[in-house]
Amino acid sequence: MSTAEFEPFHLELYPETLFQRLREEELFDGSNAPLEIDLGCGDGRFLQSMAEKFPQRNFLGVERLLGRVRKVCRRSDRAGLGNIRALRLETTYAVEWLLPKGSAERVHLLFPDPWPKKKHHKRRLMAQPKFLKSVADLLKEGGEFLFKTDHEEYFEVAKEAVEECPCFEVLDWPEDAFYYAETDFERQWKEAGRHIQGLRLLKVSD
Repeated sequence: MSTAEFEPFHLELYPETLFQRLREEELFDGSNAPLEIDLGCGDGRFLQSMAEKFPQRNFLGVERLLGRVRKVCRRSDRAGLGNIRALRLETTYAVEWLLPKGSAERVHLLFPDPWPKKKHHKRRLMAQPKFLKSVADLLKEGGEFLFKTDHEEYFEVAKEAVEECPCFEVLDWPEDAFYYAETDFERQWKEAGRHIQGLRLLKVSD
């Protein structure tokens, strides 16, 4: 594999340290444009679609797999999208310990692993009160957290967890509410006839 495949580095976010929170101005070289964060962004197709539609906003993708992060950067650079950055890090650590509080207008969690086996249920992000509170901490007052899944049982668990979290209010989310790009998983599941469900959550308190 040639070194050219690892470029461009300028779209990948490299924190100086992983042991203190980033400052908001470190994410996009001082840009104060509205920020959206995609947790577990995969190969970045959702990010790219959103960044193309909303060039006045910044989009940060968090992804733990190096190959996917590099793909996000390459595709974004080829498309001339300077409003995308990618952070290679595990989602929970990024949310709870690294990303700046009160920085995001929106946080997206789209089709995370539903961990269907009972012994793995404790790994479900949307079932963890600490994770939900940490996401709320990332949002500006009035910001939104958007979640989608094709897994019916996980969706019900997520709804129950959100009902017990005082940080969020559930909003209606009709399909025509606003432009919202589809992920590859969403297209795949729809073609397979699976039912997609989502939660649109408004931050109401710290």
